[in-house]
Amino acid sequence: MELTVYLAGQIHDNWRDEVKKKSRERSLPLSFVGPMENHSRSDDIGEEILGEQPGNIAKDDAASDFNNLRTQVLLGKSDIVIALFGEKYKQWNSAMDASAAIAMNKPLIIVRPKDLHHPLKELSNKANVTVENVDQALQAISYIFEEE
Repeated sequence: MELTVYLAGQIHDNWRDEVKKKSRERSLPLSFVGPMENHSRSDDIGEEILGEQPGNIAKDDAASDFNNLRTQVLLGKSDIVIALFGEKYKQWNSAMDASAAIAMNKPLIIVRPKDLHHPLKELSNKANVTVENVDQALQAISYIFEEE
């Protein structure tokens, strides 16, 4: 059995590469999907498809339509969602994707440092599991495949 994992969270560093590498090291039968990681492409996709927009707000709205389409399709086809919350970047997309996973009844693992316990307490209580790092998230997924 192979599981598809949606990796929700910021796209400004290589945390997804770390998850994929550690997953391979554990020989976990996982495939990964997620948001567009090319930030420029994500920001420009609306104009690429619809043409130049009359301003930055319209440009953002157009891009959001296509990014939300991508998220809905890929998250919907996933078996499990890992939503990463970190200290450095704003986490609105992570919160939105985690909430969507809950609404779609997708199994959800939230990764967040202890310092973010309070602001994420309600979301954590709706998730299946909340952990502090990606190693713990992969241990949780590894447990799914254990036979004894």
